[in-house]
Amino acid sequence: MPGVTVDKNHCKGCELCVKACPQGILSMSRKLSVRGYYYAEVHDSSRCIGCRICAITCPDVAIEVHTHGTTYSLFEY
Repeated sequence: MPGVTVDKNHCKGCELCVKACPQGILSMSRKLSVRGYYYAEVHDSSRCIGCRICAITCPDVAIEVHTHGTTYSLFEY
């Protein structure tokens, strides 16, 4: 099962990942980070399909997607 990790100290709260997630598993926290931003957090990781759109969309590279087994590639490099 894929897993999403958000580094709350690097997230600036732009909400791009929340809007980009096709499964709607990300939401904005009600807490502030050390930099003073509301950060993105995972609220339903069981629905994650490992597409990595959230990580690709993040301008601060604050999101990592870990997949175990099947890897879904959006782009061939």
